[in-house]
Amino acid sequence: MGVTRQKHAKKIMGFYKNNFQFREPFQVLLDGTFCQAALRNKIQIREQLPGYLDGAAQLCTTRCVIKELESLGKALYGAKLIAQRFQVRNCSHHKNPVSGSTCLLSMIEDGNPHHFFIATQDQELSSKVKRKPGIPLLFIIQNTMVLDKPSPKSLAFVQKLQTNQLVPEYQKQSIVELKEKEGLVKQESEKRRKRKRPGGPNPLSCLKKKKKKTQEGQEPSAEKKKRRKRKRNRVKGEAMQSVQKNEGE
Repeated sequence: MGVTRQKHAKKIMGFYKNNFQFREPFQVLLDGTFCQAALRNKIQIREQLPGYLDGAAQLCTTRCVIKELESLGKALYGAKLIAQRFQVRNCSHHKNPVSGSTCLLSMIEDGNPHHFFIATQDQELSSKVKRKPGIPLLFIIQNTMVLDKPSPKSLAFVQKLQTNQLVPEYQKQSIVELKEKEGLVKQESEKRRKRKRPGGPNPLSCLKKKKKKTQEGQEPSAEKKKRRKRKRNRVKGEAMQSVQKNEGE
């Protein structure tokens, strides 16, 4: 294995580990075309792939892939034998098998939650895989396995993550679970309920004005008020009489 090719694979693996949380053992989904190419080029997938990925790998396939190889007859009998040695992952096509490419695409829906690699020689399948972010793609060139460089979709996705424009689905679920574990979900809901709302007018401004009191601390009676009024009227009348008398003289 060339040193340059190994460095190339290590750099790409670092990208997927750091940005998409890929961990050992790596889950590698293989289709019939990859198994046939490995047989033709005498590649020992089980022995060589872990060394190339620099980590333990679980090789797996689906029932739809095996069914497709069986339907193609003797031409792909050897590829079928290779695929049957791998672990079989459950797909959603138990009663009605679909093509291998369609089945593998269904296995990486919803953000590839199981962190699958896709190993294929199918160009159409490869182009569809590249349209989804975070899915490593493996293929064979001559007698060499190659890990494809990250697709533009994966690079754009990571760039958005770095600018805090989005959060991947698996991280959203982890955040929710962590909040529930720490009891933060309940606290946040209580805070929202306890939020202060705009209050009414100041109750002190609504109090009635107090009446003025006398020096003894009692309010003046109505009788005293009348007496004062009569006294003022009498003083006023006497003043008028005095003025008229002076004029008569």
